[in-house]
Amino acid sequence: MPDITTRYMGIDLKNPIIAGSCGLTGSTEKVKELEDGGAAAVVLKSIFEEEILYEMDRIFSGKEFTSYELERYDYYDYQIRKENLKHYTKLIEECKNTVSIPVIASVNCAYSYEWIQYAKQLESAGADGLELNMFFLPLNFKRSTEEMEKSYFEIVEKIQKEISIPIALKISCYFTNLGPMIQKLSNSGVSALVLFNRFYRPDIDIDNFQVVPSSIFSTPEEILTPLRWIAIMSQKAGCDLAASTGIHDGKAVIKQLLVGAKAVQVASALYKNGSGCIRKMLAEIEDWMKKQKFEEIEQFRGKLSQEKTEDPKLYERVQFMKYYGGKKDTV
Repeated sequence: MPDITTRYMGIDLKNPIIAGSCGLTGSTEKVKELEDGGAAAVVLKSIFEEEILYEMDRIFSGKEFTSYELERYDYYDYQIRKENLKHYTKLIEECKNTVSIPVIASVNCAYSYEWIQYAKQLESAGADGLELNMFFLPLNFKRSTEEMEKSYFEIVEKIQKEISIPIALKISCYFTNLGPMIQKLSNSGVSALVLFNRFYRPDIDIDNFQVVPSSIFSTPEEILTPLRWIAIMSQKAGCDLAASTGIHDGKAVIKQLLVGAKAVQVASALYKNGSGCIRKMLAEIEDWMKKQKFEEIEQFRGKLSQEKTEDPKLYERVQFMKYYGGKKDTV
């Protein structure tokens, strides 16, 4: 059988498929099911700063604060954070006692530095690594792009002082200068970058005049954005790159490995097809490797990255001139 092991974040994995952070990684039972299904590691459901803030808003909605009530607000803020952290560290501990695959904690950094002080406790609970799901929606029109991007490096620096386990950043593709930003972050001391976040996207119900959620799950076509950027950056980055979004079958995993990914994260495919889909993906990878006579992943990883492909400029093309230029008007 082909060797499908890989190394990601400095951690040895039995294969390149990781269960990404989602509701299916939010309990010990589900994590065990994912391990049995073939996942090489799990990223636990994120602990969200926003959930704390929503809970605080619910408790104090509409109130005007006296100095006493402000102290009460601070007390509730502390207690809610403490309870959330307690539940999360318990989840880490239970998972580590139940499964043998690596367990990576996840923090959704929606605002600033709120969870930095808790990083050490996540490490102490047994997490094998920490994934920071980072994106700050650029709604502060008084802050420059440079100031906003600086926040990423400040958080990484502070987290690195707190813990010794490997750190991954899960980032978005919405940067002014994406390539150089990926490179700078990859050289910040993190062990990996996950490309890319998939966000809540609002839609409009035109009949009921309401803002509604769009599709929650990714589609196979969404693989193309991380595919391009991993191809461009895999030989330029100073850390591991993992692919996220749009990975629904073994062919998608192979494509990401070919452009240089060390691992991939799946979530939507698990919701749609169950944990058993991982075994099917792995079988596809192994069958393809046999057909291509590859004995291990390292023999083809990055084979089609920008720096190794015959036509590097294909990854830089942004217009459809070759496609539409040959089309005739049939109307």
